[in-house]
Amino acid sequence: MQTRNKILDDISQLMTNAMGVAQGAKDEANTAVGSLVDRWLADRDFVTREEFDAVRAMAQKAREENEALKARLDAIDAAAK
Repeated sequence: MQTRNKILDDISQLMTNAMGVAQGAKDEANTAVGSLVDRWLADRDFVTREEFDAVRAMAQKAREENEALKARLDAIDAAAK
């Protein structure tokens, strides 16, 4: 009976170690794939969300300034007539 428990303990320990190795391999693979994707995205010159939002805000401000200038020009043109 004692030998059987020892065998089961050894099998249990082996399975636990195998799961630890598998988890480590999974973590390493996730890190490698993440790095590969990050590098691929960096090579494609994609912009970040923050950069996109900043340019969008600048474009909105420029659009508003253009509309204000157009209104001033229209007012000057109407006054000249």
